[in-house]
Amino acid sequence: MLDRMCVGEVAAKHHIQLRGAEGELRFEECFTRDGFDGPYTIMYHLRRPHTHRATPARHGWRAPVAVAERALAKRHYRSERLPHAGGPQLDARVPMFFNADLVAGVAFPSAPDPVYIADGDADQLVYIHRGGGTLHSLLGDIAFAQGDYVFVPRGLLHRFAPSSADQHWLWFSLLGGLHIPKQWRNDTGQLRMDAPYCHRDFKRPDFQGPRDEGIREIVIRRAGTWHGFAMADSPLDVVGWDGTVYPWAFPILAFQPRVSSIHLPPTWHGTFAARGALICSFVPRLVDFHPLAIPCPYPHSSTHCDEILFYADGNFTSRRGVGPGSISHHPMGVAHGPHPGNYEKSIGATRTDELAVMVDTFLPLATTDAAVSVEDAGYMDSFL
Repeated sequence: MLDRMCVGEVAAKHHIQLRGAEGELRFEECFTRDGFDGPYTIMYHLRRPHTHRATPARHGWRAPVAVAERALAKRHYRSERLPHAGGPQLDARVPMFFNADLVAGVAFPSAPDPVYIADGDADQLVYIHRGGGTLHSLLGDIAFAQGDYVFVPRGLLHRFAPSSADQHWLWFSLLGGLHIPKQWRNDTGQLRMDAPYCHRDFKRPDFQGPRDEGIREIVIRRAGTWHGFAMADSPLDVVGWDGTVYPWAFPILAFQPRVSSIHLPPTWHGTFAARGALICSFVPRLVDFHPLAIPCPYPHSSTHCDEILFYADGNFTSRRGVGPGSISHHPMGVAHGPHPGNYEKSIGATRTDELAVMVDTFLPLATTDAAVSVEDAGYMDSFL
């Protein structure tokens, strides 16, 4: 969570009366994490926020299903070749990898979400590879653009409205929550001065106050199943809020890369952390400057992590045959490293212009049929 925000009309103290200009009582809603022990936000509504009527759920992405067990191998998938079904992102999400901690996939949305969403299972993190748009939520709007990460906390009422541009999103459903890595915070929770980004880099919600978009339908995910609800009035009736739990966007190019005399491990690129996962940002940067430095990443025996790497833009020092939209999957148990010739070729380089998102997971990742349908069958042998 980030630092506290306070916008609109709020009471002078938690859990006491807040009244409107005509004396009407506002309804306080406590939006909490970890029961009542974690970060929280308090909202004030015009009406009771808990007047839901059960209806059929007409929208929602499908839970992932694993393919049959396959041979251990390094693998490469061309996500851009998946069918561009379009429609709302809520329906357009295509799961590709998953374990007990997360689901990862892509989406090519072409229309706004026609319902409000409250995901009761997981925090959502979306990397906007191509496109842009607006996230609408109870707490305000966030305009996002290509190269932004967009975060939505678990349970927050929201919907995405993509722009008219072509869209290609990488998304993560994080069942254990998302947080800022502890090494980037001081004892009070503030981002340290030597962290790779600062509080000012984050795009915060632009609070709109009560409004009516004409939508009365809500879908809520719980235990992997979508449930439908209807409300008589617009749920976007918040007059003010105060707290540290809210959505945000973070431009990947705001990440400040480290430079060293010798090659640094990927943990230095750690941007966000989740239960069982570390999300890293590789951005254009100067490379290692020791006289005998080898800027290309060294071969690695990954004994405790699966690694997926989403290639966004630029030239990738260690790989060939990949391009924007490529996703490599290097599973634990088999060594991986640069393609033939790239290790030596990197000597003498002074910078790299690669842009990529990497995720290391501590549990093995299962693969879906959608991923297999766009797999590069020759990737394993391309390292020979």
